Amino acid sequence: MKKLCVIIRKERLNELFTMCFYILTKTFYTRLRNIHYFFSDKDGSYSDRCCKDLSLRTARIFFLLVNIIFLFPTPSGAHVKIRIFAGQVPSSVLFTVREGGYFMNCFSGGTYSLLTSESVLIAKHGKRIAVKKNGLSSFVCDSVLFSGVDEHAVFMLRVNTNNPVRQCYAGDLLCIPDLKTVVLVNMTDIESYIAGVVQAEGGPGKHAEYLKTQAVIARTYLYKYFNKHHTDRYNLCDNTHCQVFNGITGDTAIIASVEKTRGRVILAPDSTLIISAFHSNCGGETSPSGYVWLTDVIYLKGIKDPWCASSRNAQWRKSYSTEEWTSYLRKSGETTGLENISQMTCSQENRGYEYTAGNISLPFVKIRDDLGLRSAFFSIIVENDSVILVGRGYGHGVGLCQEGAMEMAKRGYDYREIIDFYYTGVIIADIVEAIQREEADNQYL
Repeated sequence: MKKLCVIIRKERLNELFTMCFYILTKTFYTRLRNIHYFFSDKDGSYSDRCCKDLSLRTARIFFLLVNIIFLFPTPSGAHVKIRIFAGQVPSSVLFTVREGGYFMNCFSGGTYSLLTSESVLIAKHGKRIAVKKNGLSSFVCDSVLFSGVDEHAVFMLRVNTNNPVRQCYAGDLLCIPDLKTVVLVNMTDIESYIAGVVQAEGGPGKHAEYLKTQAVIARTYLYKYFNKHHTDRYNLCDNTHCQVFNGITGDTAIIASVEKTRGRVILAPDSTLIISAFHSNCGGETSPSGYVWLTDVIYLKGIKDPWCASSRNAQWRKSYSTEEWTSYLRKSGETTGLENISQMTCSQENRGYEYTAGNISLPFVKIRDDLGLRSAFFSIIVENDSVILVGRGYGHGVGLCQEGAMEMAKRGYDYREIIDFYYTGVIIADIVEAIQREEADNQYL
């Protein structure tokens, strides 16, 4: 919680930081006007050399300030820095203004304005970035920062990889060369980011209470792991290493659900942000965290879940020949030969931790990872020359079951009740209220 306190306090400093930046910018502008007046001739002209030198110095200082604000991760109350297309290696990207306007700030390359529908091609060029825009000669610079003229600015990116992708984003975009790729960092509004995560992780067309549940889970993750990529100069990435984020959403139901839970996060009994784990389907029983991550967490216990049994991912089957199965067991260390086929069978009426065959015991989670199974919740039967895995659920099984939560929402449960069901003994609170509560408690220590 102390780390969270630091983040929130820094957020409160953001307004002061912005004000200081405004004052500095205003000072540079005033100095420019004063020097212009001092050096101007009677006819209103002034030395070209003086003007060019002053403009160059002013532009460099201004651009340096902009980069300081963007590059150094100081959490603001409204913005987060996300590395987008983190799982790909784009050599070039096409930036197009979809709404509003943008300034294109090219370090050691000048500043340009972009209107709606205008495009810029950014490509890796050695250790630098090549920039191509209609009406301009191509040039090379160290980095490019696209800054929206206001909070309504939206851009589209077309990433040129083996599978070209077009996605829309709000906010600003920083492009930096790195090895064989262009690193793309989107600085965007936190609630807009949360809505995009809900779209990607939860999907459209769902009940409002389920969408609220997913929004609170996503926001909790964001604040708990806000500086997961601190050393990389951004906060989170856009794939499963952090949270999946495929850009902004226009889904009004998702946007409304995010807004109605604005600032809400999930706290453990000790007032720390929880590990807000979730999965697709638990198969009727969630897994204790210790079965998956070898660490028991008080609010991530195994519970019976009656809500997901009829869902599409509730059951699965996979067959192997007895030869294939015994070969897998031998590779895993089994040496007795398993002449009795019944030794291969097992039954998971309730979730178990490990499978025993012959002289070895394997965690079910390891078998799932080794064989790429849908879950670690399965029983094993032998029929003729086949070993059949009869499984339940989809995913690691820890925390919230998405398909169960969807069913609870349809049955009339609200997002608080859904969260309370899957996370044992937690507290739903506004993130600022959580800080105030902890500070009040600390007064008595």
